[in-house]
Amino acid sequence: MTKSTTAATPRSTAAPRAGGRAWLVAAFAMTAVGWGANQFAPLLSLYETRGGVSTAQAQGMFVLYAVGLVPGLLFGGPLSDRRGRRHMMLWALALSAAASVVLAAGAWSTAVLYPGRLIAGVASGAAFSCGTAWLGELSAGAAGRVPRRAAVAMTAGFGLGPLAAGLLAQYAPAPLVAVYVPHILLAVAALVLAWRTPPGVPAAAGAAGARRGTPAWRHRRFLLVVLPVAPWVFLTAAVALATLPGSVGDLLGDHVMLFSGLVTPLPALAGVLVQSLARRLHDRSRLLTLSSLAVVVAGLLIGAAAVGTSSIALVVAGALVLGAAYGALMVSGLTEIQRLAEPEHLGRTVAIYQAATYVGYLSPFFIALLARVVALPHILIALAVLAALTALWTGAITRTEPR
Repeated sequence: MTKSTTAATPRSTAAPRAGGRAWLVAAFAMTAVGWGANQFAPLLSLYETRGGVSTAQAQGMFVLYAVGLVPGLLFGGPLSDRRGRRHMMLWALALSAAASVVLAAGAWSTAVLYPGRLIAGVASGAAFSCGTAWLGELSAGAAGRVPRRAAVAMTAGFGLGPLAAGLLAQYAPAPLVAVYVPHILLAVAALVLAWRTPPGVPAAAGAAGARRGTPAWRHRRFLLVVLPVAPWVFLTAAVALATLPGSVGDLLGDHVMLFSGLVTPLPALAGVLVQSLARRLHDRSRLLTLSSLAVVVAGLLIGAAAVGTSSIALVVAGALVLGAAYGALMVSGLTEIQRLAEPEHLGRTVAIYQAATYVGYLSPFFIALLARVVALPHILIALAVLAALTALWTGAITRTEPR
């Protein structure tokens, strides 16, 4: 991990200093972008009932975020390696705020929801590819805490965003506009703080061993372990956010928005809580990865039971277990990246990893299409079997690695 050597910016004597609490600004920026990324999740039912969009269209809007996120990741990471982490984060925060402005205009025309979600994805990709690296550069002397700090920052936004959006959608006047106001204010505040925070160490000025050895994304463990596990990170979150709550919507009547607003933060809450345990296991990466995949299997089976029995209690339980799996997998993956990547390659490596994780974010759309011909519980059981096979593959590959 890079060492923070940047002095306090001369723009203001009150600006946070690198190596002190400046990392909190990077974490806050990631939280703000994560808020914007997930605030849309509990609104799917609202747009279906008030906006006149179909279930497939709503799920398409949900996953369009991932379509924008991949280029944001793949371009944002390398650009942050060359131009600096703060530079990229400033652009990401501006785009994130702009996305919410566009989405708020969806109150008058649902057609703008598509570009709004696309912009939100690009912003998130740029922020998440550089945010972990910037947080690390500002965390002098605490490199071992960086994966957990980054995971908690993103997860806090993922949880608080849908909670606020769900409550505002249920109770606020003009809900299709009001739901986006908190995020716009949050993103602007993060933008101001990030502007006044040290940029950290640009990759080009990094270690003397720049570009020596094999880049992390060509490392055997990255290709055979990290990448195959990565899609499960956000598949678990997406199923908990977009698939399970809708399965009991008919039982909730007028309270569907309130239920969605209360349930969608649960995966993030469980993800944060489990990260303390995950951090204790981070030195035993094989155990952490396999344990996380076991939790994925359990969460998907609970989800299948929830859908099959139309049980609200099991939906809540499934959301919590899948959220725990998400949190553990995120810590596991980021810890692997910290170990494998040279500082000058960190932004690009994180970008490639995050792009792979967000493949799983596409799952609700394909699940909704497949559910037209296959029962939803059977789909979730099949996914559980696939997760178990991934665990077996990971264990087999890890056993062949030199100690």
